[in-house]
Amino acid sequence: MLYDDLFLSRLERGVRSVVGTWGAAPDAEIRLLTISENATYLVEDDGRRFVVRVHRPAYHSEAEIRSELAWIEALRRDGIVETPAPIPAADGAMLVSFSDGEHMRNAVAFEHMAGREPDADSDLVKWYGHLGEINARLHGHSRAWKKPEDFARKTWNFERIVGDTAYWGDWRAALGLDAEGRAVLERLYPLLARQTAAYGYDEARFGLVHCDMRAANLLVDGDRLGVIDFDDCGISWFAYDFAAAISFLEHEPVVSDLMAAWLEGYRRVAPLDAEHEAALPMFVMLRRLQLTAWIASHAETPTAQSMGTAYTDGTVRLADLYLSRHG
Repeated sequence: MLYDDLFLSRLERGVRSVVGTWGAAPDAEIRLLTISENATYLVEDDGRRFVVRVHRPAYHSEAEIRSELAWIEALRRDGIVETPAPIPAADGAMLVSFSDGEHMRNAVAFEHMAGREPDADSDLVKWYGHLGEINARLHGHSRAWKKPEDFARKTWNFERIVGDTAYWGDWRAALGLDAEGRAVLERLYPLLARQTAAYGYDEARFGLVHCDMRAANLLVDGDRLGVIDFDDCGISWFAYDFAAAISFLEHEPVVSDLMAAWLEGYRRVAPLDAEHEAALPMFVMLRRLQLTAWIASHAETPTAQSMGTAYTDGTVRLADLYLSRHG
């Protein structure tokens, strides 16, 4: 297992070896927050708190990480979304590297943002209305922003999401996928390929998006909804941002209410044609298939372990329903 206790101990030692570059003392308290694509740590030192994100090796290039940070800084400067500021090292560098004993790891630091994840039992629908507003502002900024010449982020098109060159692995390797379930997904796959191709890739609908505004990456503090973790941001469909926002919830009955709230919020800020609204279920199904592959290719992570084969079974059921409505 990649993230076993021994490895995490080595990783924490690596983080401790570099926190001084952001002004923390060698004996600062370091606590693991999350493990997903990356490992994220909270650093507390004499009343100061900041977050260090340690990147998975061989996934994002240094240019891609710098480009993410450039967009975050532009969004903050232009007042588009409340999100933590990247923290440069003492020498001005935005990236710091250390060895985990086997690989060199890139790490970046962010200001700590107070807040809690929206409560699924009480206020998730309300906050997804606010999220729709944020998405509309973010998409408008994306269309207008003049990117730096060296800007580089991954493109999340059909091929890179679930196709033969998918970044997160092959959905056919899904945990517990049996022959009957695979037959259902084999019917779904070409349908989604045709539908996404028909929807198209023109600049009005395909550009720089966050790609991961799910509840775990939202922080509520009073009346403020903050957004964190732009690590998956890239070039994709603007409407795909909604599908990403309900990651791991696609099968829940609340999704229809979340979609209605998100659409209402979006349209308070910017128009959204019926064509794009009609495409949302397609992107939800596409995202679900992508996450099914992610769980298999990231089986060492706590998120994947908590989902397991039940998530695959749910994907097959959703695909069967989707095919009955759209196939």
